[in-house]
Amino acid sequence: MAGPVVAVAVILPQDIIIDGVNDSKKLTEKKRNILFEEIKQKAFSYGIGIVDSKTIDDINILQATFLAMRKAIEQLSETPNLILVDGNHIIPNIKTNQQPIVSGDAKSACIACASILAKVTRDNIMYEYAELYPQYDFQKHKGYGTKAHLEAIKKFGHCPIHRMSFAPLNSKQIELL
Repeated sequence: MAGPVVAVAVILPQDIIIDGVNDSKKLTEKKRNILFEEIKQKAFSYGIGIVDSKTIDDINILQATFLAMRKAIEQLSETPNLILVDGNHIIPNIKTNQQPIVSGDAKSACIACASILAKVTRDNIMYEYAELYPQYDFQKHKGYGTKAHLEAIKKFGHCPIHRMSFAPLNSKQIELL
């Protein structure tokens, strides 16, 4: 409900194994942070694409995610022969061959590494926003629609990083909490 969407592209050397890499949601924050540094050091190349909440509202979350993915791919030091995409969509406006993989972060080391870099990057952004907007406790819920976050919105209204296109921010539902 708040903050940017972050996508990451990672190219790993063929012979590299990074112990402990897994779906970012299955790792502790401490383990993600350790792996974040190791992945950045060992990756052949990586790119991070960030799209802010205003753009998400303007073009919708799916299109903003595709935009973040394109931005990440554009930052790679070379164009890969094949792009593995986490999910069931290919990225529009990319000429490189693509293979969507549902639950890709559990099936591909590159996708798992990308998910870790994306999660840590977004969490760090939300920690910065927590300092700017302390009343929302972004450091705790990272902008997701938790009960505490919804209660803060009800009490303080929205702030500039809230995604106004997301329910309940885009309706009167917040008043019903």
